[in-house]
Amino acid sequence: MTYRWFDYGFRVQPHHTDYGGVVWHGNYIQWMEAARVECLRFLGFDFAHFVQAGYDLPVVDLQLRYHRPLTLGSMGLVKTRLDVQQGVKLTWLYEIYDATDDTEQLCITGKVLLVPVNLAKRKIVRRLPAEQKSMFDGLYQYFSA
Repeated sequence: MTYRWFDYGFRVQPHHTDYGGVVWHGNYIQWMEAARVECLRFLGFDFAHFVQAGYDLPVVDLQLRYHRPLTLGSMGLVKTRLDVQQGVKLTWLYEIYDATDDTEQLCITGKVLLVPVNLAKRKIVRRLPAEQKSMFDGLYQYFSA
């Protein structure tokens, strides 16, 4: 099966780096979050509507593997997509590249697991109502096309 990726570009600024011009590790997580939020916005996933319905999607697991660093002035590219559907869990996959010279050298691979939580009870939801489930199904359809 072929999966579609969503691309999110950025430039490494001085405040992203240490004194040696190497990106501080926490910034990769921020770029991953930004890519995920922009991807959801692009796909029409109304997160505000999801929250108004009484749910949240907190991160419960985060994994990163560093292959090489991004450095000051580099053009970064985050590629993200949902992994295979696993009930109500959303597993996002990430690849972050140095795309400065259009060569796309792999810097980071990552994986983030989000689960829906009922805001009132602060408990993981095992089964979503139909409207929220259809939002999730639409996301998976986009990535597996």
